Amino acid sequence: MSGVGTLNEKSLHAQLKAWYARPGDRFEVPLDGYVIDLVRDDLLIEIQTRNFSAMRTKLDRLTADHPVRLVYPIAAVKWLTKLDDRGRPVGRRKSPKKGRSIDVFSELVSIPSLIERANFVLELLLIEEHEVRIYDPRRNRRRGGWSTHERRLESVLESVVVRTPADVRRLTPALEDGWTTADLANEARVTRRLAQQAAYCLGKLDVVTQTGKIGNAAVYAWTA
Repeated sequence: MSGVGTLNEKSLHAQLKAWYARPGDRFEVPLDGYVIDLVRDDLLIEIQTRNFSAMRTKLDRLTADHPVRLVYPIAAVKWLTKLDDRGRPVGRRKSPKKGRSIDVFSELVSIPSLIERANFVLELLLIEEHEVRIYDPRRNRRRGGWSTHERRLESVLESVVVRTPADVRRLTPALEDGWTTADLANEARVTRRLAQQAAYCLGKLDVVTQTGKIGNAAVYAWTA
């Protein structure tokens, strides 16, 4: 971790930065009014564990003049550990949820048009993650008082690079023309909301076109 700035960083972000770094990389480099996680020659590398919308302006400005790679982790395997109000472990289990590449649409919905920029590349890292939760009923009543304290990297399982709209299309199942977001949700085994976010991104990238409606549901076809 020598040379890696970890001040005010959550564990997952700092660990991913250390995992991704190569000899000669520079860390936390000021550029054009921003601080860049990693700079490798002329490539700017940003690691974002969530909330692409917060980076919209930054990415828009940086990609105008520099090649940028945005790295986003998805927990394909997740372990959960709970700590009581004194910080003592009270349980560890494997989460039944398994993240997949298609999950990125919940974030990509904030910046879909960047995929069309030659200077922008999105890299998805499917990881094994350890999430630590602490008990504080005053902070999160909806989850029984349990709040996420930190996320830790166990291992990187796979990398998926998205450079073009065609790459974005490959994140979704191959549906026959005339599909709706309900069909996408059913085929991909995701929520209807995520399917709607995927359809929005695909539409913004001209990967699909709306050809009609069935009731209130839009009907889509793939573009050539």
